[in-house]
Amino acid sequence: MSVSASPAPLLGDRLCENGYECVEILPATNDAHGGVIVDLKEAMDSEVFATLLRSSLLHWKKQGKDGVWIKLPIELVNLVETAVKEGFWYHHAEPNYLMLVYWIPKTGCTIPPNASHSVGVGAIVLNDKKEVLVVQEKRGGFHGIGVWKIPTGVVDAGEEIFEAAIREVKEETGIDTEFTEVLAFRHAHNSLFGKSDLSFVCMLRPLSFDIKKQDLEIEAAQWMPFEEFAEQPFNEMHEPFKYMIELCLAKVENVYDGFSPRPVSSYFVEELNCLYLNSHDLDKTS
Repeated sequence: MSVSASPAPLLGDRLCENGYECVEILPATNDAHGGVIVDLKEAMDSEVFATLLRSSLLHWKKQGKDGVWIKLPIELVNLVETAVKEGFWYHHAEPNYLMLVYWIPKTGCTIPPNASHSVGVGAIVLNDKKEVLVVQEKRGGFHGIGVWKIPTGVVDAGEEIFEAAIREVKEETGIDTEFTEVLAFRHAHNSLFGKSDLSFVCMLRPLSFDIKKQDLEIEAAQWMPFEEFAEQPFNEMHEPFKYMIELCLAKVENVYDGFSPRPVSSYFVEELNCLYLNSHDLDKTS
């Protein structure tokens, strides 16, 4: 459910009702789902804001509006308490703004929740000697337990899965790679701050071989014989890692095909995005 604003008649600063009384309201644009978006940018006294907000809510209620979104830049943090006292609640926050929401109708609220998932990648980089690129971390759950693991990280906003895998390998080890495919993904819950987590296991091909590890997060990095990596006791104790190793072996033996990115266009967005699919089998049927 998108909340992006579409061109709509401006709800001006002063609005005359029945030709007699002029009421000041907050400037807003209509969204695509029967609501309004208020994107405040100018400094405002909290008492003035409270008056404008109350009159705006009455006006939008008469118009039959549903959800109200107020985007407050960090410079207008003084208005947050006022909005909350009028019934708004937090929806999400970014480094430079806070989004608050309000539901006008008495019916059930259909405002979409904040993002429920984080997305991560794990990169299996295997060279022609059947050595896998592995690291030991300076921080996090793997720190200090002696486990060699594949490079991992979080996908940035606006970043493709394949781009994130290539970037994480480069950042942690200095190795340039070419993305091959997604071998599998894991869906877990109650992760960071109670959110769910999608983690994609990716296969990449090395384009360089001289390791230059990242000093900030990486304790050590090396090319390790795959058999030695697979035989680590930690991998035997944790099923996701056991399956990752089995998938990698199946891929090496050419008995398993994962999902590779295919650029596709969409009616809803201008830029291309990627559909991940088993192109090997699909191309055979074409």
